[in-house]
Amino acid sequence: MAAFDTSRTHYGTQGFAGRIGALLSSVIGAVAAWNDARVTRNALSRLTDRELEDIGMIRGDIDVVASGRNPF
Repeated sequence: MAAFDTSRTHYGTQGFAGRIGALLSSVIGAVAAWNDARVTRNALSRLTDRELEDIGMIRGDIDVVASGRNPF
């Protein structure tokens, strides 16, 4: 008969190495989010006012949309 220890709350790396890994993961996530916003902002900025109007936006909405906040 097999027994499993289900009382442990942590599996995998713990301690200093785990905290460094979590910090590194957080930094990489922040850089990826910043780059996604930059790419979106650049793509929308290249559109004409007419093209922005076709998708229901104005030039002032670009930063809001790129940052991930919902302007509507």
